[in-house]
Amino acid sequence: MPLPALQLLERKFEEQIRLFERKRGAIERSIESRIRLFERKRGALERKIVTHIRRFEERARLDDEVRFIRTWIEKPLSIGSVTPSSPALARAMAAYVDPQTEGAVIELGPGTGPVTEALVAQGIDPARLILVEFDPAFCALLRERYPAATVLQGDAYSLKHVLGGDPATAVAAVVSSLPLITKPLKVRLRLLYEAFAMMSPGAPFVQFTYATVPPIPTALHHVRAEASERIWMNIPPARVWVYRHD
Repeated sequence: MPLPALQLLERKFEEQIRLFERKRGAIERSIESRIRLFERKRGALERKIVTHIRRFEERARLDDEVRFIRTWIEKPLSIGSVTPSSPALARAMAAYVDPQTEGAVIELGPGTGPVTEALVAQGIDPARLILVEFDPAFCALLRERYPAATVLQGDAYSLKHVLGGDPATAVAAVVSSLPLITKPLKVRLRLLYEAFAMMSPGAPFVQFTYATVPPIPTALHHVRAEASERIWMNIPPARVWVYRHD
C-alpha cells in the first residue's frame, strides 16, 4: 500500500478512536445515570417490600389475636389468656427445654403456636413435638403451620387418655400454657404426676402463670420447683414455673 494511503488510513483510525472516546464518555455517563436512578428506585422498592412484609406480619399476629379473643369469649375457662403468649414469654418457656435431650416434647394448650414457634427456634425438631390442643380450629391451624408435628385434639387434663397410653419413649419435656390456676388442686396434681410418669427423671414440666402464687404447690415430695423472674414484656406480666421429679 502506498505511504500516503497508509497515512490516510491511520488518520481515519485515530478519528474513529477519538470518536469512540467521546462516545464512551457519554455512554459511561448514561450508564452511571441509569445506575443512580436504579439505586434510588431500588431503595424505594426495598422500603415498599419491607412495609408489605411488616403489614403481613402484623396482620398474621392480629389474626391470631382475633382467634384467641373469639375463643376466649366462647370458652373463657378453657383458654389461658385472652391473647397469645408474647415472644418474650414464649422464649422464656422454651429456654427450659434442652434440644439435646432425646425424646418427645409435649406441649399442652399451644393455641395458635407462639410457644411452639419458640421451641422450634430453640432447636427442637418439629417432628419431636406432640401438640395437645382442645380447640379444633386451633388444631387445624397448628397442622397447617407445623405439618411435621403430631397434633392431637383433646382434653390435656386427661393427658394419658389423649395420648392413647404412655409414649413409646421417655418424654424430654412437657410445656404447658393451660390455665391451671382455674382448676381444682387435685386436677392440677393429677396432670403433673401423669406427665412425670412419662418423663425422664429431672425432665422439666414448664408452666406459666399470671398469678402471684405458684400454679402447683412447691412443697411436693421428690419434686423440685423453680421460677423465672416476672416477664414484664408480656401482657399481663407472667412468670414461668418449672417442676422436676427426682
